[in-house]
Amino acid sequence: MEKKHHRCGFVFVLCIIISLDLVSFISCLIAEAKKAKGKDLKLDGKLCYLPKSHAHELGIAALICLGVAQVIGNLLICRIFCTRDKRNNCKTQKLRIATALLVLSWISFGVAVILLGAATSMSRKQPYGKGWLDRECYLVKDGVFVGSGGLVLVSSGSIAAAAIVSSQRKTQVEQRRRVHAQI
Repeated sequence: MEKKHHRCGFVFVLCIIISLDLVSFISCLIAEAKKAKGKDLKLDGKLCYLPKSHAHELGIAALICLGVAQVIGNLLICRIFCTRDKRNNCKTQKLRIATALLVLSWISFGVAVILLGAATSMSRKQPYGKGWLDRECYLVKDGVFVGSGGLVLVSSGSIAAAAIVSSQRKTQVEQRRRVHAQI
């Protein structure tokens, strides 16, 4: 009964992670559609003005969901690794795979945060004389939010795969113990 309870908890946490990442991905796609366009840019001599777009709020939502999912996913994987029996903590192929997936997750997370953060920042209001950077207005290039959404999916998939690979190893070790105990 206890093992079934732990498995349900694992699946529940994995579903939360995937749901948060899906919200982040969808926010990225909608932000791409709602970002400021060239026609929104107003020029007054050397000064420019760009109104705030809905992509700003959507970008913030995507960043928050992505960050929370990354933290929860890493806590889940750490819990799996820390509760493992020390005797069976040898270097195995599955441990290397889980570590590689975790590294891939962090790399894609880092690049996604940089892209999303910059694009979200550019989507806020850029008033006359202030702009976004050096008193100049900047527009988010096409595909930046979509690319970030793709990286969100890579990060999510890597975290989920690392958690599944890590938990499978623990389950196989428990099954071996039972077989040896019965003999």
